Amino acid sequence: MKDRNHLARVRVTHKVNIIENGLVDIPMLQILSAEGVVHDDSTAPVLEKEKAQRILEVMQFTRILDERMVAAQRQGRISFYLASTGEEAATVASAAALFDKDMIMSQYREQGALAWRGYRTEQFMNQMFSNKLDPNKGRQMPIHYGDKALGFMTISSPLGTQIPQAAGFAYGQKMANESAVTMCYFGEGAASEGDFHAGLNMAAVLGCPVIFFCRNNGYAISTPAEEQFAGDGIASRGIGYGVKTIRVDGNDPLAVYAATQKARQLALDTLQPVLIEAMTYRLAAHSTSDDPSGYRSKKEEETWQQRDPVLRYTRWLDSQGWLDKDSIEKKQQTMREDVLAALKTAEKVEINPVDDLVTDVFDHVPWHLKEQLDGLKRHIKQYPQMYPKTSGSVK
Repeated sequence: MKDRNHLARVRVTHKVNIIENGLVDIPMLQILSAEGVVHDDSTAPVLEKEKAQRILEVMQFTRILDERMVAAQRQGRISFYLASTGEEAATVASAAALFDKDMIMSQYREQGALAWRGYRTEQFMNQMFSNKLDPNKGRQMPIHYGDKALGFMTISSPLGTQIPQAAGFAYGQKMANESAVTMCYFGEGAASEGDFHAGLNMAAVLGCPVIFFCRNNGYAISTPAEEQFAGDGIASRGIGYGVKTIRVDGNDPLAVYAATQKARQLALDTLQPVLIEAMTYRLAAHSTSDDPSGYRSKKEEETWQQRDPVLRYTRWLDSQGWLDKDSIEKKQQTMREDVLAALKTAEKVEINPVDDLVTDVFDHVPWHLKEQLDGLKRHIKQYPQMYPKTSGSVK
């Protein structure tokens, strides 16, 4: 058995030393200014024109989708929605730096990453309307997407559950000698869950090629960051767990792309986890059940609107001579039309049979669930006006 000395790397001192918050300076990577100007050309990532243009298109699509679906929820057409307005760069640019074979495990504000992977407008709609074309068979809340073919693990509502799962999946990739990583998205609020600490420690000790991507958008619903933790954000926690750490301007698409590209290389080369803390801001409400005017000011929102990632990136593309304004406007109009058309189509499709709640889960339905299912059918039959045919029919 190998002898181990856990004190070998400890520096000895002969007086009391207090390590205080702030002694470790964690810089934030920023490549684009708020005006869309590159600070230092030598630090900018190499992007092909087509890929650079597509990053903008997917960010714009994500924003259009969000605007339309928030309106649809207000109209009572869907029950719930979470917009990513202001955070598009964090999700789209990071996904763009991954390889298709990499696994993505997200929280609930990463529709941009899924759109980058190729999830179609009608697929988004079918999931949100829980109809027969939804592969999850209507068992999930709206925005709880999942697609095996695109390497996007189905979203789970409880915060942080995907973090230890991502560590485990990445460990499996390592054991199988796959040249791939797992990307795990979450917000800084989820970093207060025990799963965050368990996941990071497990990944660090076992050497898992996973990228933990924290969107620090300043709020856990209505709780501001300074009331969530006293330490230096989430990046300092990565250092504490022995995880390689990068802090990046989450509203700067070029910086996010460069940071993720480097993190992926590190995770594969060293077979170790990497933590990215993307400093961003949620311009939208936390969800359609939230009113942000109760906990933040319009002045604060306006300050962050000046750092709008879509506008910032658009200016950079223009400076490269890669922006065709007429073409962009036409594409945006087409996106709006496609989103609205897909919405109208999806809401007319019937949902899955109510029996699928249990019969497509259990081989032999337990008696108590059979009783509950029969009771549910009687209830729906008694109040048919509350359950339109497009919401499913009971025979």
